[in-house]
Amino acid sequence: MPNHHSITAVPGVRVGHYTDRANATGCTVVICEDGAVGGVDVRGSAPGTRETDLLDPTATVDEVHAVLLSGGSAFGLAAAAGVVQHLEENDIGLKRLTSTSIPIVPAAILFDLGVVTDKVRPGPDEGRAACEAATSGPVAEGSVGTGTGATVAKLLGRDRGVKGGVGTYALDLGGGLMVGAIVAVNAVGGVYDPGNGEIVAGPLTEDRATMLDSMKLITDPDFPRIRAQAGQNTTIGVVATNAKLNKPQASKLASVAHDGLAMSVRPAHLMSDGDTMFALATGSHDAEADLNRLCAASALCVSQAILRAVRKATGLGGIKAISELP
Repeated sequence: MPNHHSITAVPGVRVGHYTDRANATGCTVVICEDGAVGGVDVRGSAPGTRETDLLDPTATVDEVHAVLLSGGSAFGLAAAAGVVQHLEENDIGLKRLTSTSIPIVPAAILFDLGVVTDKVRPGPDEGRAACEAATSGPVAEGSVGTGTGATVAKLLGRDRGVKGGVGTYALDLGGGLMVGAIVAVNAVGGVYDPGNGEIVAGPLTEDRATMLDSMKLITDPDFPRIRAQAGQNTTIGVVATNAKLNKPQASKLASVAHDGLAMSVRPAHLMSDGDTMFALATGSHDAEADLNRLCAASALCVSQAILRAVRKATGLGGIKAISELP
C-alpha cells in the first residue's frame, strides 16, 4: 500500500483541489483517466447534481472519467464544464462514439454561499484548475477544495455551527485490493466518532464555548425547529476501488457508502441535506472481489474521511474549527 491514507492509494485515481479561502469556496475533482464503472446514491432531500441519471444500472454508458465535488450551490455545477474541457484536451473520455473523446463527468454540489460572500462560485476555470492540480499522491484535507466553505452541526443555524471540510481515507484489503473515500462534509447534523460515540463536532452554546449533542437536541421535546434551511447543507463524496465491478455492484457500493455517512454524521439525510455518494471501480485488480468486504470497507472509509475532514478543518468567515474551541 502507498505510504498515505488518501483515496489516491487506489491505483488509477487522481485528485485535485481548487481552493479560494478569500471567498470561502472551491471544488475538488476525482479523475480516472482510464475510465471507471460508476454508481451513485442520492439520499438527501435537497441535492444538486449533474449526470447522475447515466449512472443508473439501466443506462447504457458504463464508463466515468471524473467526478466533480463543488461548492457554490447550483452555480458550482458550472465547474464541471472546465473538467470536461480539460479531459477532452488530454484525450480522456469515451472513444467509441465519435472521433473525439467524450468525457463523462458526474457532479454534486454543496452550499457554501454567504460564509464570506454569495457572489463568487467555482466555474469552468476553477474546475480546470482543480484538474491541473490533480495528483496520485497524498491529498490535502480540511478547509480546502470543496470543503473550503463547508460547515457542520447547524441545527441551531450556521452561526452556531463549526467548520467542516474535506477528508479522505483508504484501506488495503490485501493482495493489492484497495478501497478509498473522499468526502466533503457540510451537514446539518453533528459529527461523532463511531468508534467511541464521542461528539467530534456539535452545535455551539450561545457563548460559543461548548458543543451540544445534535441527536439529543433534535429529539428534545422542547426543540423548536431546525434553523438550517433546505438546500443549504449536504455531505457529498466518492468511494473508489480497483476491483472489477459492474454498474449494479458500483451502485450498491455507493449505497452502502451512506452507511458510513450515517455512522459519523447524526442525524443524516435530513430534508435540509442533499447527501450524495458516488462510487468508482477502476477494475485494474484481476482477482474477483467479495462485494461484502468492499461494502464494509466503503462504509468504514467514508466514516473515517468525515472525521478527518472536521479534525483537519481551520476556521473561516467567523466560523470556528473544533481545534479553535476552548
